[in-house]
Amino acid sequence: MSDFSSIKTALISVSDKTGLIEFAQHLAAHNIIILSTGGTAKALQAAGIPITLVADITGFPEMMEGRVKTLHPKIHGGILGKRDQHAAEAKQYGIDWIDLVIVNLYPFAKTVQSEAPYHEIIDNIDIGGPAMIRAAAKNMQWVTVANDPEDYPIILAELNAHNGISLACRKKLAAKAFAHTAAYDALIAEYLNTDKFPSQLSISFERQEVLRYGENPHQQAALYTHSYKTKGLLAAKQLQGKALSYNNIADAEAALRCVQEFDQPACVIVKHANPCGVSTADTIDRAFTQAWQADSQSAFGGIVALNRACTPKIAEFLKQVFIEVIIAPGFDSDASDMLRAKPNYRLLALPQMPSASKGLAYKCIEGGLLVQDSDYAVIEADDLKCMTKRQPNAEQIKELLFAWKVVKHLKSNAILITQAHTIVGMGCGQVSRIDAVELAIKKAPNDLSACVLASDGFLPFTDNVDAIASAGIKAIIQPGGSIKDQDVIDACNEYGLVMVFTGIRCFNH
Repeated sequence: MSDFSSIKTALISVSDKTGLIEFAQHLAAHNIIILSTGGTAKALQAAGIPITLVADITGFPEMMEGRVKTLHPKIHGGILGKRDQHAAEAKQYGIDWIDLVIVNLYPFAKTVQSEAPYHEIIDNIDIGGPAMIRAAAKNMQWVTVANDPEDYPIILAELNAHNGISLACRKKLAAKAFAHTAAYDALIAEYLNTDKFPSQLSISFERQEVLRYGENPHQQAALYTHSYKTKGLLAAKQLQGKALSYNNIADAEAALRCVQEFDQPACVIVKHANPCGVSTADTIDRAFTQAWQADSQSAFGGIVALNRACTPKIAEFLKQVFIEVIIAPGFDSDASDMLRAKPNYRLLALPQMPSASKGLAYKCIEGGLLVQDSDYAVIEADDLKCMTKRQPNAEQIKELLFAWKVVKHLKSNAILITQAHTIVGMGCGQVSRIDAVELAIKKAPNDLSACVLASDGFLPFTDNVDAIASAGIKAIIQPGGSIKDQDVIDACNEYGLVMVFTGIRCFNH
């Protein structure tokens, strides 16, 4: 490959015209011939930049509502031809070389985001653009390609320094171009696909930022966003504070997913991906206070998620402790003023608090990707099946349903103890169910007589029931499904406990 490739002719056809005129003026100053089409040609002509219309090269006008403009041998031959092997053939057919291709594509993602009608979305599937980009990228031995206005200064710097483009630069831009067209096609396939689990899965993400580091300082990390499905946490507006870290984002996502479960005023506090404080109440102030008091030691340095605006009372308390992130639909003006005293606190405003996602969840493994439905199953009172002689009363049913909504957000194996719609004890991420039970009881207060217990998986042995009954807990909610179910039911009856089955489990690995 040639180390430096000169630029004599450039083809420019762009939807995103950011920086276009200034860039083209610099090219013209280098005596580079500019070929162009459509709206790009009009913009360049209006700026007084001399151009040659592609139609004058091909001998064909733009046709079929602009669908056919550049799909012609005189364009693609000029881009794809090998300069050391195809020169005679190019001369035979009157094909002139094109050395620089500046093309970006119809705004498909933005059109989908705008909820435009189907026909308009389809019209924004670019055909000629990807063909030219891929052709130029393939022929990087001689041709330079760019699809991003951020590439313009790189190209100009090379031209000014070397009067040509280096091989290293051409290869880098070619790789970026192939990634761009691959992402573009992935978006189209994703939009059109109706299969939940297609035979080939392509998902397009764009890098939003490089993070300081990953889970640990020795790990590099970056944040990528979906090209047209940015919502949830990534749609929040950061009002103040340092940039979010990798762990901040992961924990904030866990907090948001949990608080989405509730319609009534709710507060969720997350530490190391697990909710350590969750409460609902008649006011957001009371929900916050109860959630914080559930485990104030673990809450220190955590993530606070509210489903109502952050109030001055909450802000006054939080500025006296240490937390990383506060997520809320908004912040009362007085609350914002108070929290400015803590400039490192990240305040995230999410006015449209999203409902629980019903999309797909992804988990990367070495060399692969696991894909499943998000766990959006909702258990109502009518779904519960009481398995014991003692029946739950109305208040116990409400408490059991609250506990179930929360336990699904703890890392499995998970056991949760609640009272008055507030966490009072939890054991999560344990390798045995009895360990989780004992840990939850240990973290709870001494009097558990008014508490209920939720288990994300079935209780496999009666030793769990022995421990639960000994602690004074009176009601249990669990999936059921163990071969030892009857033994567990009999044990509950001996102790006079209430136990209901949900019929589904809620592991969260």
